[in-house]
Amino acid sequence: MKKYENTGSKDTRSGFGAGMTELGQTNENVVALCADLIGSLKFDDFKKNHPERFFQIGIAEANMIGIAAGMTIGGKIPFTGTFANFSTGRVYDQIRQSVAYSDKNVKICASHAGLTLGEDGATHQILEDIGLMKMLPGMTVINTCDYNQTKAATIALADHHGPAYLRFGRPVVPNFTPADEPFIIGKAILLNEGTDVTIIATGHLVWEALVAAEALEAKGISAEVINIHTIKPLDEEAILKSVAKTGCVVTAEEHNMLGGLGESVARTLSLNHPAPQEFVAVQDSFGESGTPEQLMEKYGLNSASIVAACEKVMTRK
Repeated sequence: MKKYENTGSKDTRSGFGAGMTELGQTNENVVALCADLIGSLKFDDFKKNHPERFFQIGIAEANMIGIAAGMTIGGKIPFTGTFANFSTGRVYDQIRQSVAYSDKNVKICASHAGLTLGEDGATHQILEDIGLMKMLPGMTVINTCDYNQTKAATIALADHHGPAYLRFGRPVVPNFTPADEPFIIGKAILLNEGTDVTIIATGHLVWEALVAAEALEAKGISAEVINIHTIKPLDEEAILKSVAKTGCVVTAEEHNMLGGLGESVARTLSLNHPAPQEFVAVQDSFGESGTPEQLMEKYGLNSASIVAACEKVMTRK
């Protein structure tokens, strides 16, 4: 098994901030818009170094999306930033009409996604955002797993033309992907080769999938682990190649099981290569207030749940 080391835990939102800092230096067309959450989105350096390209919109998220769409007409590449709940659900109509339908080159960047927002509770813990965004025609949807990958994805999006949604988080999580690993939109990353079961994970659950694979190896089970950082467009070739070998799959995500990565994988399999699948995801419910660790355990979003799902799905082959 290929070992991935935690080189020092960091929050993925800081990876976004580092990516924006670099873009500020290398791409004069990149502009940043924030809905009164500069510190939370790690926009501090960009604002300090490029005040003429930073726009504080205030608590007016719908207005922020409209302004961003307008900026693209003049050739600017706007990156909007606020919490995932406010980046999607609150402004869905504006995104649909002004960005997606109009095919505007807006990068909607969302922090504090999923349950790991923690103590702020269910009203802020959006678990439907991947589904909302992937349903919009032409929308690219990216969900990164650690600091390095979030930084790389942020930089890559500046060169990608078209509407995009970048989802990341608040908590400190293991940073394990190589700092120099190229980020290719729509291309999955094979983290570990296996023969008995495929684990397809995204976001914070990628590290948990690697931990689960080690636990399974100790039980004599060979797990293949795939990091799906791009939910849309989905790397169907990588998924089908792996499942053709293992014969079953577990998907793992910090999202509602309805509308997320798991459903996209299920659709791919049903149309091309039907195979047993188990879902590690929130089971059609809202979250609640608690520490990220407490919530991930209560809602079954950890390595132990992935191990159990793998053992269950293998009995269905």
